[in-house]
Amino acid sequence: MPNFPFSEADPVQFAGPLPKRADVVIIGGGVIGVTTALYLAEKGVAVVLVEKGRVAAEQSSRNWGWIRQQGRDADELPIVVEACRLWRQLAAECGKDIGLQQTGVTYLANAAKDMAGYDEFMKIAGRHGVDTRLLSAKETADLIPGMSRAFHGAMTTPSDMRAEPWLAVPALARLAARKGAVIVENCAARVLDMSGGRISGVWTEAGLIETSSVLVAGGAWSSLFLRRHGVSIPQLSVRSTVAATEPMPEVHAGAAVDDHIAFRRRQDGGYTLAPGGTSALYVGPDAFRHAIKYLPALLDNPFGLGYMPAAPWGYPDAWSTPRSWTAEEQSPFERMRVLNPAASQKGLRLVEREFARLFPNVGPVRLKKTWAGMIDAMPDVVPVIDRVPAVDGLYVATGMSGHGFGIGPGVGRVMADLIQGNAVGHNLKRFRFSRFSDGSPIRLGPAL
Repeated sequence: MPNFPFSEADPVQFAGPLPKRADVVIIGGGVIGVTTALYLAEKGVAVVLVEKGRVAAEQSSRNWGWIRQQGRDADELPIVVEACRLWRQLAAECGKDIGLQQTGVTYLANAAKDMAGYDEFMKIAGRHGVDTRLLSAKETADLIPGMSRAFHGAMTTPSDMRAEPWLAVPALARLAARKGAVIVENCAARVLDMSGGRISGVWTEAGLIETSSVLVAGGAWSSLFLRRHGVSIPQLSVRSTVAATEPMPEVHAGAAVDDHIAFRRRQDGGYTLAPGGTSALYVGPDAFRHAIKYLPALLDNPFGLGYMPAAPWGYPDAWSTPRSWTAEEQSPFERMRVLNPAASQKGLRLVEREFARLFPNVGPVRLKKTWAGMIDAMPDVVPVIDRVPAVDGLYVATGMSGHGFGIGPGVGRVMADLIQGNAVGHNLKRFRFSRFSDGSPIRLGPAL
């Protein structure tokens, strides 16, 4: 895994130059921004993507690499089903082995109550023709042999897939560029240029791009950029720790998770490991501002989130991070080109210990790479995919809540059509921008 995690020290792969004008400007070079650019370029739209650091350098390359339909929100599932089909097409087109394999995703049940929850998703899966099924204790042991624990059962979806994010998203960016998208790394968007209540351009650190349509797909940075323009969304970012093992004997070809650990087979013969269902929130101004909206999620899973007293310097919700700046000033996005949080040492010790306990016959578990990423989260655990009513020409796709890599091509295709004024093919009401301000109750989606 050379040069991973990505950083601002990596060579610029997409150098521009920055055009003077474009039909659409996309802010953010993660999987959502990249695939939206790709599908716009396919339609002949002049699209420019600006990325403050490096394509996929943040959460789009740091995630678990799961491409799953299983466990999704009922309204999100149709887009994920489409995304799975698109992943297969894009993997064939991009000209690089991105590790895409259909090896399934399995949720392991520790108790009967877990199986009851899985049964609820079975109804959703059935409505959409997804091949999810429930397994008995014996079937679970047969699916993943060699486990030291006897599980109550499991839920599995054989058609779910896996891929290597740090290979996949840059490969998709190269494909988008071949289709005509202009991608410019090391180029932060500073502010929107407005005229008569609508967008007329984007001021970047390299100058102005004239445009009438802008998509904010900045992941953990989206809320900070939007707030600068008087647009508020209750987005927070949580830290997730991940590790990659050295090559080791195969215990399971797919991905699986229980209360303690998540694991999936890697293309290089090792495993990607992460603590199951736990992450950490750095408490900052936005955490206090939006606390009431996160109360339902906190009450639903009070022990699933750890708290850090303050974000490090330069983080999106750090106390010292500016909330206002001009087109002529250096923005927070230039001060931190790549958000590279430190992995939790406690979390790393946990996954190393738990994987060795679960599979005692495979020998020592040796970690060769460790990292962390900041997941852009929403109070109801589903994203915002919409236009901003108050600003003509402004669109937002953010708050993927840990689901972004798998659903990425589906959201990218939807956003490309939404921006062009075409039918999007899905009901997006669940993901509307206004749901946190129109008096609607917060309806929690699945936490994993």
